[in-house]
Amino acid sequence: MKSTTGLEALSALAHPTRLDAFRRLVRSEPHGLSTGQLVEASGLTQSTFSSHLAILVGADLVIPEKRGRQMIQRANIKVLRDLMLFLAKDCCEGRAELCEPLVAELSHCC
Repeated sequence: MKSTTGLEALSALAHPTRLDAFRRLVRSEPHGLSTGQLVEASGLTQSTFSSHLAILVGADLVIPEKRGRQMIQRANIKVLRDLMLFLAKDCCEGRAELCEPLVAELSHCC
């Protein structure tokens, strides 16, 4: 991941509404959530939430999929993985033992 791509993703997540929506989508993988479900969970109006969603989609963190008449939003797990690797790639100047707690914590995700 290039620095500009990483910064774009971090910037998109640097808002409470967008971070909450993205985390909700990550928890909903692999099925995703409808845009309406995300709007309802946010407590915002459709138009206000749509602007937040557009930023997440623009940063490639969210992938919209049309299913019938609904738009289903899904977290782009590949970009999440790439962002996490970008942030931790040079962890602790190559001393893997210092990153072991991080790796151990992430291993409980599955």
